[in-house]
Amino acid sequence: MRLLGALLVALCYACSAPPRATAEQGSGRAAPTPFSQDELQHRTFDYFWETALPGNYQIPDRWPTRRFSSIAATGFGLTAYLVGAERGYVTREQAAERTLLTLEKLWSLPQGPEMTDVAGYRGLFYHFLTNDEALRFKDVELSTIDTGLLMAGVLSAQSYFDGDTEQERRIRELADQLYRRAEWDWTLNDEGRMSMGWRPDRKFIPAQWKGYNEAMILLVLGMGSPTHPLPDDAWERWTDGYEWAEFQGFDHLNFSPLFGHQYSQMYIDFRGIQDAYMREHGSDYFENSRKATLANRAYCIENPAGFVGYGPEQWGLTACDGPGRLDTTYNGREVTFFSYRARGASARHIIDDGTIAPTAAGGSVPFAPEECLAALEHMWTTQYDSLVGPYGFRDAFNPTYTFDPDRPAGWYDVDYLGIDQGPILIQLENHRTGLIWELMRKNPYIRRGLERAGFTGGWLE
Repeated sequence: MRLLGALLVALCYACSAPPRATAEQGSGRAAPTPFSQDELQHRTFDYFWETALPGNYQIPDRWPTRRFSSIAATGFGLTAYLVGAERGYVTREQAAERTLLTLEKLWSLPQGPEMTDVAGYRGLFYHFLTNDEALRFKDVELSTIDTGLLMAGVLSAQSYFDGDTEQERRIRELADQLYRRAEWDWTLNDEGRMSMGWRPDRKFIPAQWKGYNEAMILLVLGMGSPTHPLPDDAWERWTDGYEWAEFQGFDHLNFSPLFGHQYSQMYIDFRGIQDAYMREHGSDYFENSRKATLANRAYCIENPAGFVGYGPEQWGLTACDGPGRLDTTYNGREVTFFSYRARGASARHIIDDGTIAPTAAGGSVPFAPEECLAALEHMWTTQYDSLVGPYGFRDAFNPTYTFDPDRPAGWYDVDYLGIDQGPILIQLENHRTGLIWELMRKNPYIRRGLERAGFTGGWLE
C-alpha cells in the first residue's frame, strides 16, 4: 500500500498541472470559476496533496519554481490533509496513509551536529531541506519557529487520527516521538529566551524570540513539553517586548505583517482565554488579531502612498513575494519595491510597496469574516486570469509596478508559497467548522503549555 502511495505521489508531482486545472483550461485560457469558500479550499488543499515531493513527502517551499522544501510548509501540509479528509477531497484512509509516510520520513531523517548530510539536530529541523534527500539545504539555519510550525502540524495529526487501526495508532506514536525529541530548552540564550536559530559553524544566532509575533505557538509547544520544557518564566520573558498602541483607530498589541497575527491562531483557539497581559488589557489574542486585521485594511483604504488598486475590497499586507528590488520615485515620493519581504502596517512601522497578498485576507477570515471574504471574492472575480490558478491564489500581485515593459498591467507572481497557502486553507476551515481549534483543544501538550504560560478562562476551565 505504501509503495502504491509513493507511486501516486510521484505521478502527481511529474504532471505540469493537476487534473482539475486541466479540465478548466481546455482552450488554453482559464474559464472563470465562481468564487466559493469550498472551491478556494479545494484548490489550496491540492497544493499540498499534489506537490508533496515524491519519496520524502515534504512540501515544497514554492511551486512551480522548485528549489527546496520547507519544514513549516510540511507542518501546514499535515494539517491540510485533515481538512481534506473532513471535506471529502480525499478519504480518511488516504489522508492517514500520506500522514504516516510523512511522519516516518521525518523520524528517519538523520540528525546530528555535522554541517551536511543531516536534516536536523537535537530534534529540531533545518529551515529548508533539499528536494531529493530532504537534507539541510546549503547554509540554512536550524530554525526554532519553523520546527514549531512543523510540530504544530504533527500534533494536529496526532489529535485527529484517534482510531484503533494499526495505521492510526502508529501515527499517534510517531507524532509523540517527534514532539518529545525536540530539545526546546537547549535553544535558550543567556537571557532565558529562545534563539531564532543555530548553525553548526556559528552556533546560535543573536536574534531571539521576544515580543509579540508569530511565535506564540512555539512558546506554547516549548512550555508543554514533558521532556525538554522551557522554564516557568519563559512566557513572562516573551511578553517583555510587547507594544500596545493605537493604529488606524484600533488600540491593540501591534505587529505589522498579518502573518504574525495568524500563524499561532491557525492552531490555538484564543477566544475567551487570557494570559496576564491580556487580562490587564481586557482583551484576548483573538480579539487582538481582529483589530490588527481591520487596522491593516483601514491603512490600505487610506492608502497614503497612492498605490494602484488599494480599497475596501482589495487590501492585505503581510510577508510575501514581490516584483523585485527597485528604488524609484512614485507619486513624487521615493519608493523601494522589494522581492520577498515581510510587508505590513502598524504603530511599530510600515513596510508597503503596493504589493498585496491574498493570504493576508485569507488567513484572517475568522477574525473579520465579512471584510476578508469580500476581499477574497473580489480579487478572485476581478483578476481571475492573472491571480488565480490550479492551486487557488498565486502568492501576491502589485498593480502599481508597471516598470517592466512585458507587464504593463502590473506584476503578478507566478508562484504559490506553501507557508502562505496554509493559512488560507486552515483558517477558512476554522471559520467554517473550528476543526483545527477543536483538535488542538484536545491535545494535552497544547493545554499544558497554555496553562504553564498562565492562560485561564474559556475552554481551559
